[in-house]
Amino acid sequence: MEAKEFFKENPEIAVAFSGGVDSAVLLLLAKRYSKRVKAYFVKSQFQPEFELGDAVIIAKQLGVELEIIEKDILAFEKVCENSRERCYYCKREIMGALCEKAKQDGFSVFCDGTNASDDISDRPGTKALAEYGIKSPLKECGLTKAEIRKIARENNLPVSDKPSYACLATRVPAGTAITKELLEKTELAENALFAFGLKDFRVRYRGGDALLELSKKDFEIFNEKKNDITASLKKYYNGVSVSPDERKSDG
Repeated sequence: MEAKEFFKENPEIAVAFSGGVDSAVLLLLAKRYSKRVKAYFVKSQFQPEFELGDAVIIAKQLGVELEIIEKDILAFEKVCENSRERCYYCKREIMGALCEKAKQDGFSVFCDGTNASDDISDRPGTKALAEYGIKSPLKECGLTKAEIRKIARENNLPVSDKPSYACLATRVPAGTAITKELLEKTELAENALFAFGLKDFRVRYRGGDALLELSKKDFEIFNEKKNDITASLKKYYNGVSVSPDERKSDG
């Protein structure tokens, strides 16, 4: 199915908008081909501020109305327990809030940015998408991550080369309770790495220490500024180590 055909069949849609390249291209195509579209950003403690900033910029560039829904995700025990099903419980609350608000706005079709390259077998949250009947146009139309980035570049979207960014909760290993303090520490640490010029990385929490996962380019920057970076992160962690394995980007 072509994107134009999907939006002809679904002319009025609500888009779960994260500020990443997938949902940005979804919003671009929806604006181009649908009759009515609105974007919804669900802001919880799991999203860093820069994601919201990117969402606001892109929605404005595309001329799409954006509504920000505040959600206290730490109010849900099943989420904070951080079992291996944590993503499902979180996604259920987030998408539930989105769908409820979108229904109030007159939408009956809800979409997210899952694409044809995503391995949904390793994503418990996809169960929640199915429960709410959320459609994934990029996946249904067979658009891969590489094709999505190409569309983003051709349309001058500022996130065309933005690395994929999973929520802050993914930095905490399953079985370790998620707290506001841990999330804030993670965001501050990752902001520090961005300030040093790193772009595609993760700061994993490991029992009071930080484990850095770095892309090839970020390894080079880290090695040049190792002492300064380590000193900066020790404001938040007892120790800092680096995974020897190179972090793979999606391209």
